[in-house]
Amino acid sequence: MSALDTVLVPINREGYRFIAIFAVIAFVLFQITEPLGWLGVILTAWCAYFFRDPERVTPTRDGLIISPADGVVQMIERAIPPEELGMGNDARTRITVFMNVFNVHVNRVPMDGTITKVCYRPGKFFNAALDKASDQNERQAIRMTSSGGKDIAFVQIAGLVARRILCEIKEGQEVKAGFRFGLIRFGSRVDVYLEDGIEALVIPGQQTLAGETVLADAGSDEARRHGEVR
Repeated sequence: MSALDTVLVPINREGYRFIAIFAVIAFVLFQITEPLGWLGVILTAWCAYFFRDPERVTPTRDGLIISPADGVVQMIERAIPPEELGMGNDARTRITVFMNVFNVHVNRVPMDGTITKVCYRPGKFFNAALDKASDQNERQAIRMTSSGGKDIAFVQIAGLVARRILCEIKEGQEVKAGFRFGLIRFGSRVDVYLEDGIEALVIPGQQTLAGETVLADAGSDEARRHGEVR
């Protein structure tokens, strides 16, 4: 990859109309006063930055569970998956990745496999960093069976600012790890529920890249990792 490629990042098609709207607003502001116009230019540039959609290099070994979102690992704890997915009432390890408004917001599939259930549930718009957001916020929950037979789930959750969840995969669809499947506007989180016996290989506070960072390994018996700020 050249230095130019790192600057000229592709824009997700969902962003074009928003960028156009911001550009029109900037033009109108220029007619009012130049300082406001330049503010509009800055906001238009930020909108283009928000909808960037860079290519990612996805690890392809069987059993790897890849982060579906850019952001920071906020929590790793035991929790019951969304009831609409029909995964029972037993708690599983849940890895929460929180996205702020400066992260890439294109979401990617965590494993190779088959999508077995896709459920949308309307809800509130609490700050996505709060634990109650998993239960009460608007969400798009997805269950899948990996090519290795593992039953996992990943959930797009709207946040305080996010008002639109886009999910483009369907039940019965065969998918690959790293496959782009959706996007959330503008700041939110994604929860990943692991099957019992699979330990997280990331730690709270760690930065993740969608389609690249390994969250867990279904083929490993490595114990849960710990870390510290250095």
